[in-house]
Amino acid sequence: MAPVSGRGTKKGILERLDGGQVVVGDGSFLITLEKRGYVKAGLWTPEAVVEHPNAVRQLHMEFLRAGSDVMQTFTFSASEENMESKWEDVNTAACELAREVAGKGDALVAGGICQTSIYKRHKDEARVKKLFRLQLEVFTRKNVDFLIAEYFEHAEEAVWAVEVLKESGKPVAATMCIGPEGDKHDVTPGACAVKLVKAGASIIGVNCRFGPATSLKTIKLMMEGLQAAGLKAHLMVQALGFHTPDCGKGGFVDLPEYPFGLEPRVATRWDIQKYAREAYNLGVRYIGGCCGFEPYHIRAIAEELAPERGFLPPASDKHGSWGSGLNMHTKPWIRARARREYWENLLPASGRPFCPSLSKPDI
Repeated sequence: MAPVSGRGTKKGILERLDGGQVVVGDGSFLITLEKRGYVKAGLWTPEAVVEHPNAVRQLHMEFLRAGSDVMQTFTFSASEENMESKWEDVNTAACELAREVAGKGDALVAGGICQTSIYKRHKDEARVKKLFRLQLEVFTRKNVDFLIAEYFEHAEEAVWAVEVLKESGKPVAATMCIGPEGDKHDVTPGACAVKLVKAGASIIGVNCRFGPATSLKTIKLMMEGLQAAGLKAHLMVQALGFHTPDCGKGGFVDLPEYPFGLEPRVATRWDIQKYAREAYNLGVRYIGGCCGFEPYHIRAIAEELAPERGFLPPASDKHGSWGSGLNMHTKPWIRARARREYWENLLPASGRPFCPSLSKPDI
């Protein structure tokens, strides 16, 4: 199957999902741009869209080439609460960068909002919704294709976000940063899913905080909750690009390695192909990544699901399927690795003889 650069007439997000099409999301911006020297850890705010637009543009381009169907605006934590007077310029610039790159392919632009800190302190619905509405005004003005409410620890605040985003009349996706134990108020994943759908979200799921295996367990619980309630929605998963079997309820932020020592946990491209296939088999059709997901991880999703999508992404032109490019190697033992069975069954070593296999979360 040859890579292609054009994908035909652009369809909306719900038109794609309603038709059974696989939608490949994008990957990490905050963690990736922090490593590259453009984002400050701790603040995790996206000034880079105005301070270093070329860096953000390049990362969008890499995800597009890798197979992403969605360019999500780099607006995580870009609310008035976190950025004061900068918030509007940042949201505007983020929309423009995402639109510029999306126009180079068949990608859609998604305007994204996330949880607030004032919810935990005050739980003031009017104040929280005002913050969401300010960002929504920019997204509406810049005519994004759809909206994503992501990274919510509390179902109640996620519902408030969906209610605000629905005011635009555009399709709304909502994802929570929870694991199988549910949200911070002990609302189960199934109950969270029901609340989000009843609030008006057409696409629901999870993002961030947990690795691929744990995120898929949570998605399955969400599906069961929807089925029990007689509700339907499209499913979306954007897991971490890190393995997190030892995380507690708070996810990877409670690990002692967060955020500067996570590299030993990075998923391989083959891990991500497995994740993509398992997600697809569960019935998930919007599959992407969050923190730790590099462009090659997104390419792995696109390559694994190329039979269903009918094409390979442009970046696959430089990547032989299942290591097939190694057929040209001069060493016979390396040539022997040019096969699917080798990489599917590999148990990669960490190269760290004194490191434990798991950590004890700080909480």
